[in-house]
Amino acid sequence: MERQSTYTATATIDEQGILTGWSDGAQRLLGYDSPAVVGRPATALLATDGSAARRIVAGRDRWNGTVPLRHRDGRLLELGVLAHRRTSDTGVTDWLVVSAVTARAQPPRGEPLEEWTFLQSPFPLAIFDADLRLVRANRRMEHALALPEAAMRGLRLPHIVPSAASEEADRSMRLALETGRPQEARARLGTELGRGLVLTPLKDADGRVRAVCLSTQAPAQDSAARQRPPAESGAQVGMAADQARAAQELGEVTVPRLADVIAVDLLDAPREAGREPAPRTSPVVLRRAALRAVPDDVGPAYGSGVGEAVVCPPDSPPARCLTTGPPLLYDTTEPPVAEWAAVDPGAAWLRASGARSLLAVPLLAQGSALGVALFGRRPGREPFGPEDLRLAQEFTAKAADGIRQARAYGRTRTTTMALQQSLLPHTLPDQAALEIATRYLPAATRAGVGGDWFDVIPLSGARVALVVGDVVGHGIRASATMGRLRTAVRTLADVDLPADELLTHLDDLVLRLAADEGSTDPTAETAGGIGTTCLYAVYDPVSRRCTLARAGHPPPAVVTPDGAVRFLDVPAGPPLGLGGLPFEATETELPEGSLLALYTDGLFEAREHDIDEALDKMFAALVRPARSLDAVCDHVLTELLTHRPDDDIALLVARTRVLHEDRVAAWQLESDPEDVARARHLACGQLAAWGLGAAAFPTELMVSELVTNAIRYGRPPIRLRLIHQDSTLICEVYDSSGTTPHMRRARIFDEGGRGLLLVAQLAERWGTRHDRVGKTVWAEQSLATAAG
Repeated sequence: MERQSTYTATATIDEQGILTGWSDGAQRLLGYDSPAVVGRPATALLATDGSAARRIVAGRDRWNGTVPLRHRDGRLLELGVLAHRRTSDTGVTDWLVVSAVTARAQPPRGEPLEEWTFLQSPFPLAIFDADLRLVRANRRMEHALALPEAAMRGLRLPHIVPSAASEEADRSMRLALETGRPQEARARLGTELGRGLVLTPLKDADGRVRAVCLSTQAPAQDSAARQRPPAESGAQVGMAADQARAAQELGEVTVPRLADVIAVDLLDAPREAGREPAPRTSPVVLRRAALRAVPDDVGPAYGSGVGEAVVCPPDSPPARCLTTGPPLLYDTTEPPVAEWAAVDPGAAWLRASGARSLLAVPLLAQGSALGVALFGRRPGREPFGPEDLRLAQEFTAKAADGIRQARAYGRTRTTTMALQQSLLPHTLPDQAALEIATRYLPAATRAGVGGDWFDVIPLSGARVALVVGDVVGHGIRASATMGRLRTAVRTLADVDLPADELLTHLDDLVLRLAADEGSTDPTAETAGGIGTTCLYAVYDPVSRRCTLARAGHPPPAVVTPDGAVRFLDVPAGPPLGLGGLPFEATETELPEGSLLALYTDGLFEAREHDIDEALDKMFAALVRPARSLDAVCDHVLTELLTHRPDDDIALLVARTRVLHEDRVAAWQLESDPEDVARARHLACGQLAAWGLGAAAFPTELMVSELVTNAIRYGRPPIRLRLIHQDSTLICEVYDSSGTTPHMRRARIFDEGGRGLLLVAQLAERWGTRHDRVGKTVWAEQSLATAAG
C-alpha cells in the first residue's frame, strides 16, 4: 500500500509558456487528460495571475516552491513543485516541471548521534527508498544540489537532476536494490558531486534491502578551470544558445578567476554603442540575467534577482558605461559609486558582497550594446588592473556574441513557428467516416522548425482524404513551401483526382517551384521543396475501401479489429520534384474499427536505437488498449521519444467507421427519359423509409435534373445513389461518359439549360468526380436546412 501512495506528476512547458507534455500522474493530480491541456498556456492551470509566475522563473535555470493550482473540479491545490529549464545541445529550451504527490509520513529519525552524523557529514549523502524516491538528504547534499530536502522528497533522481548522468545513477541504484551489493556509477551530477558515485544498499535486521544510499566524496576544487586559457574559456561562453545561459556562463567562467562577484544586466532591445545623446537625464532600464558570487552565498541581501528589472540612474556606472562605450574602472569608495550603491536596489549586490573594486564592461556585438557586465573584487584581492580589463573584454565579447546569436535565433524561430502554426489545421473538419486524433511536435534544433504537415479533407460521397507530408529542410523556407504544397493538395483533392494523379500534379508543382526559386537563387537549399515526401489516402465508408499512394513517404500502419498490426503495402514512388517517374495507387479493404496510423520519419529518427526495435515499439503502442485515439497518440510518442525530437514529427491516427446498407440506397436506371419519373419515385420512397419527408421536395427536383442530364448527355449505364450521413443527404448520379457538365444561364425562351443552376441553388455544394471510366455528378444538402 505504501508504494501506491506516492506518484510523480510531470509536465513540460515550452519557452512560450505552452504545455507540451502531460503525464498520467499530472492527470491523476489535477483531473485533466492530456488533450485537454497540451497546447494550452500553462498559466491557465494557475489559481492566480500567471504574470507573477513568469517573473519568478524568468532568467532562472531551476526553481522550486509552492504553486496554487486549480483542479478540474474547481478545488484549489497548493503544490510543491520543482521546475528545471532544459537546453538541448541544439539550443532549444523548455521547462520540466515535477511534483511528488505522497501521503507517506515523514520517515522516522534515528538516534541523536546517528542523526547528527548523517546531517553533518562532510560528504553528500542521500537515501532513496525501494521505489528510488528520495526520502532523506543531508546538508552537504542539499548544498551540492542547491535544493532543500523538502523540494526533493518523493522525487526520483532523474527528476531532481535531469541528465543522462542521473539516469545512469538511477539504473545503478536499481541494480543495488535487486542484487543487494554496492554499485559504482561514474556519473557527474554537478561540480559538487564529481565522479565516482557509490550506491550502497541499506538492509534491515532480516537482511532485506529497504533503501539505497547515494554518496560521494566532494571533489577537490577544480583548479583546471582557473588555469584555462582565456580563448578556451571564452569559446565556451560564446557557444551558449540562449541569452540567459550565455550570461550565466560568463559568471561561471569569470568567478572566481577574474572577480569575486558579477552581475550581468541586459537591455530589452539593443542600442547603438557609444552614440547615446549626452547628457542623459532618464534612467536606464535593464533586466538582470545573471548574478554570481564566491563563495556561493547569493541571497536576498543581494537585491534584484535573475529576471527582475533593474532601473539605473543616469549617472550610475551601468548607465555611464552604456552611454560612453568603453569599460569603466572604479573604487567603490568613490562618492558617485558609494552613493549609487547606497540607494539603488539594483546595486544591493555591491553592498552585500563588500566589493572594493568595480569594473563595468559593456556587452558589445556588431556595433550594438546589449547590456553591461559588472565585476567586483573584495578587499582581500588586488584591485582590477589593465590585464584584468583585457580579460574582461575578451570574456564579455564572447558572451555578447552568444547573446546576439540567441536573440536572432529566438526571433527567427518564433517567426517560423508562427508561420507554421498558421498553415497547419487548427481544428479537424466535421466528417463521419473516420475518428481522428493528431499530434505535431516541432524539432528541437537550431536549424529551426521544419515543414512536416498533415491534413484531413472531406470529399464527395462521404469519403475523407488523409494527407501527411514532409518538406525537406528547416526554417521559414521549409514552412512556406509546406504551406504552398498543402494548399495545392487541398485544391487537387477538391476536384476529386485519384491518389496517383494527385501526386503527379503535385510533383509537377514542385518542379515549377524549384525552377522559379532556382532562377533567383541557384544556391537555395531545397529550392521549391525538391525531395519532399507525401502520403495521400482516401477512405470510403460505404465500400470500406481505402486508396493510397505515396511519394517516397514511410508506409502507413494499420491495426485490424482482431489486433493484427502491419504496414500497408503501398508502392513507394519517388519523392516529389524528381519528375518523369510514375506514382502508383493501391486499394485495400479496411474492416470497421480498423486503426490507421500515418506519420513522418522524425518519429523514428528521434530514437537512438535500432530501427527494428523502434518499429516494434510503435506496433506495440498501436495495439495497446486505449480509451481514446488521443491516448493512442500519447502511447506512440511516449514509446518512441527519449528526448526532444531532432526532426519535426507529425502523427495522424484514424479509426474507420462504416456507413451500413441501411444508410445507402442505389438503383440502376434505364437510359430512357421515361425512367426519370421512376427515379423520382424511388428517391421519395427511400426518404420516407428514412423518415426524411421534409427533404423530399428539393431531393426530387435534384434527382430529376441530374438523371435527365445523364440520360440526355451521358452514356449508359446510369446509376442513382442516395447516402444518408448524419445531418447530410447526398444524391449521386453516375454515367459512363467522361464529359464534364457545365452550368450555364438559359435565355428567356430556352426550354432547357436550367438544371444545374437549379441544383446549385438547392444544394449546399455540388460537383463532379471522374472515375477510371465515367463520372459521377453529386449534390449535398443539409437536412437541418431542409427541415427548417
